[in-house]
Amino acid sequence: MSDVPMLSLMIFTLPVMAVLIWLLDSSRARWVALFATLMELLLASLVVMGFDSADPGFQYVERIQWMPTLNIEYLVGVDGISVLFLPLTVLLFLGVILASWNNTRTNLPRLFFSLLLLLESIMLGVFCALDTILFFFFWELSLIPLYFMISLWGVGPNRRFAAVKYTLFMLAGGLPLLFGILLLAFNGAELSAVGIPYGFSFDYIKLLELKLPHETEVLVFFLLLAGFAFKTPLFPFHTWLPAVAQEGPVAVVALITGLKLGAYGLIRFVVPLAPTVAQEYHWLLAGLGVIGIIYGAVAAMAQSNLRGMLAFSSMSHVGLVVLGIATFSVQGVQGALFQLLNFTVVAGGIFILTGFLHHRIGSTDLISLGGVAKSMPLLASFFFLFGLAGMGVPATSGFPAEFLILLSALNTHTGAGLAALFGVVLGAGYFLSYYRRAFLGPVNNTVITDALDLRRRELLLVSVLAVLILYAGLYPHSVLDFTSAASKNWVGHLTPVSG
Repeated sequence: MSDVPMLSLMIFTLPVMAVLIWLLDSSRARWVALFATLMELLLASLVVMGFDSADPGFQYVERIQWMPTLNIEYLVGVDGISVLFLPLTVLLFLGVILASWNNTRTNLPRLFFSLLLLLESIMLGVFCALDTILFFFFWELSLIPLYFMISLWGVGPNRRFAAVKYTLFMLAGGLPLLFGILLLAFNGAELSAVGIPYGFSFDYIKLLELKLPHETEVLVFFLLLAGFAFKTPLFPFHTWLPAVAQEGPVAVVALITGLKLGAYGLIRFVVPLAPTVAQEYHWLLAGLGVIGIIYGAVAAMAQSNLRGMLAFSSMSHVGLVVLGIATFSVQGVQGALFQLLNFTVVAGGIFILTGFLHHRIGSTDLISLGGVAKSMPLLASFFFLFGLAGMGVPATSGFPAEFLILLSALNTHTGAGLAALFGVVLGAGYFLSYYRRAFLGPVNNTVITDALDLRRRELLLVSVLAVLILYAGLYPHSVLDFTSAASKNWVGHLTPVSG
């Protein structure tokens, strides 16, 4: 198995299957997408089973020269920080395929499912890339399928505006990210004996050992932070999120909110590549996290649409991730990773359920809801479970993630930790209040009375997600064992913050 290029097999099988979709009848497009993603789930599971969690380094490393004169390589690998994202990413795409099973049958199914497979390949590439240019290539490439999927299959009247807004925001974030990557490469060449351009280094593993001048490290830190802030999103770069949540296809929004690539970038690149400056500005990271927690919670309370509430809720929860990163502790980064993995299942799952609800009723506005639990008890029950996981209730996967983050924050940034606790209380308040009005009480809409509950296919999907939520909540070591060695290695690159 060690001789098989597992990661490349995962990344490049999907584009081949996307091409196959166009060679077959359009009615078979969804079946090809389903088969391809099930195959990916098998490959991802084999990667996880063969992964040595005690090894803090990168495994399954593949290295091929791509642009030799610039030292740019096709370099992929996974460690304890990234390996669990592979099966969960594939599982979320599997959920999106099943959630879109009947919604696109008469609306360009070939294009939709081929774009979905391409996006899945790109997302896996983001988590596997160890060459910074290769990472940037995958990062920017994701804009193409997302733009078309939002603009063509969005549910709102302003879906094309939302697609353009999302694309422009991501392009704006890509500029500082690229400058930061190039600045690292130029400084690596200057510090080497070879010089420019033959001394360029885009190898992430080598860049970790690079000792930058302080002024350069400051620039690298803020450029990378700004680049990832747009996609996380951090305040005030978040305005694309409610627009996409309201106008885009709910299944695609599940991918955007479930896969927090910006927060992953903060853990993978920002802190390890500028460790000294990151610790000097620990207060900035903690402050951005707290602002996101409080602002997202308050904004969620003011929403009259379920999708809008969930969008701001995800912003509040990702603020906890940033706060966990700012603690620079093993517990904090493990909690942050746990929360990011939790997003994939919980945030992605709850948006998929919202998509089921929208497909049945035709709206997710609060005024159109009420009494959903009476006609759709299964949907309402799973929605409540996923909401409890988002609130961090014990026995769900949200509890160990939030507990680790809050415990670390109270130890290193007491004021920020207390503010985060207040944000958690607000989160429980807006979710329970919205759930009571939307799912309980009298039925105000005749469409709800006649609506069908979860179908067998839908029930199977959300049941799998629910089992993962409960299993990770009751047995958190199943996740923590994978991230422990890599988290200790991540913290080992840092030095204690004075004062």
